Amino acid sequence: MADGEHVPVLVVGGGLVGLTTTLFLAEQGVRALLVDRHPGASIQGRARGINQRTMEIYRALGLEEAIREAGKPFEDDWGVARCETLAGEWHWLFGDAAPRSWPDLSPGEFCQADQGAVEPILIAAARELGARHRFDTEVVSVVTEDDGVTAVVRDRATGVEQTVRADYVVAADGHRSPIRERLGIHRTGPGVIQHSVSIVFRADLSEFVPKPALFWIIVNEKVGGGLVTTARPDRWGMSVGYDPAAGESIADFTAERCVADVRAAIGRDDLAVEIEDVAAWEQAIGIADRYREGRVFLAGDAAHVWPPAGAMGANTGVQDGYNLAWKIAGVVHGWAGKGLLDTYHDERHTVAVELSDLVVHRQMKRNSTEIEDDITDDQLWTLGQRYWSSAVIGAGHDTVFGDTLDKVARAGVRAPHLWVERDGARLSTHDLFGRGFVLFAGADGAAWVEAASEVSARLSVPVRAFRIGAAGGLTDPENLWGERYPVGAGGAALIRPDGYVAWLSPATARPSEALAEAFRAILRRG
Repeated sequence: MADGEHVPVLVVGGGLVGLTTTLFLAEQGVRALLVDRHPGASIQGRARGINQRTMEIYRALGLEEAIREAGKPFEDDWGVARCETLAGEWHWLFGDAAPRSWPDLSPGEFCQADQGAVEPILIAAARELGARHRFDTEVVSVVTEDDGVTAVVRDRATGVEQTVRADYVVAADGHRSPIRERLGIHRTGPGVIQHSVSIVFRADLSEFVPKPALFWIIVNEKVGGGLVTTARPDRWGMSVGYDPAAGESIADFTAERCVADVRAAIGRDDLAVEIEDVAAWEQAIGIADRYREGRVFLAGDAAHVWPPAGAMGANTGVQDGYNLAWKIAGVVHGWAGKGLLDTYHDERHTVAVELSDLVVHRQMKRNSTEIEDDITDDQLWTLGQRYWSSAVIGAGHDTVFGDTLDKVARAGVRAPHLWVERDGARLSTHDLFGRGFVLFAGADGAAWVEAASEVSARLSVPVRAFRIGAAGGLTDPENLWGERYPVGAGGAALIRPDGYVAWLSPATARPSEALAEAFRAILRRG
């Protein structure tokens, strides 16, 4: 890479958020360069739970099967148990009764696939679409200007520094985000609430684990409080806290101490234990006051962070990238005005503020014995997040969540899932999203299909149109179109590339004019 090379987008940080954002950009035809300061994928078990919303996104990109295969070693792990030691009596906070799929609501099924197994799948998919990925590379500086961003990156192996010129930068560089700090973006919240060490070890625990779990909460005098989780094959993970204010540090966790902590958690002093890796990490609570500074955008932990609970950490970050990528693509390709980029903060910041409160509440309950008092609704907070911004026309709400999950298409909500058939193949409406706008019209909506083709060509906006229940269109075998998309046989629903309803219209005598006007408003084209 020569000094001064230009890329449309520079993505900083190679975790799930940086990788998926790079992939989403590539799907939209935007060539991105991702730099990752780590030399390769970590063996630390992280971000294993992939919720139904994220899985339906992966499904639309053709990655569902590969990710599900990566999660097979963990598919029987379910429920959370609390105990003094793994060898002692377990108290199940919740078991395996929770359904992993909601076929009436989403084509996605909850999947357990460790981040270390998913990352190679995302890297390969993004590279196949033209994205580039550089390990062992860190960002030294970022300078924002009106017409672009100049970044200096350093190869950590050789020390060689190079200059990259980008139209935009996505900072997915973790909760301590050096880029956020350099930009002076304040983060609201208590900050770090706990320092922890993650220990990856090998041991034969078959004697103590007759039934697998998502994780075990271990509480005893020797360990204090900790978590144990699986990490196949014959590999396990354990997390324990430490207190820097008391003079403790990661250096105190020698192999001998780690073995002792593992044995104390398992409840067997003579257990054979092999320590493979030890890493420090922090639990924190904080949300960046703004997600955008000029041409730099924050995503994932750089934008928001909270304790791990409810599979709403990495999943929320992935969905940040899904929201942002199509907006950057629209501006880069020229079919959207730059004002569209402001809606990223408007939409995702409000979601993070609401989720932070919910997650902290759930974490507190998980660490108590009052799990039955958990007020969160998994279906609602996974699928019911709502937007209201200039990228939506006619939103009738001003809160992230309603009282219940609404299955009806409304402006600013995730498009309702509907099983349809095309050429004899069964698919979800969500299988059609992710690359451009989608216009759904009723059986009498031939004029809308023609309008979509004409407006797409005139405004250079990527849009595909489908009639539901008409010859040559999508069939509605469950006869739910009219119930879930109440626009009438001659109306239409415009869905954004991220699967959210942008606009609904009843039948009109001038569909081309109506659709063009809607696009100009949504895309801030003036």
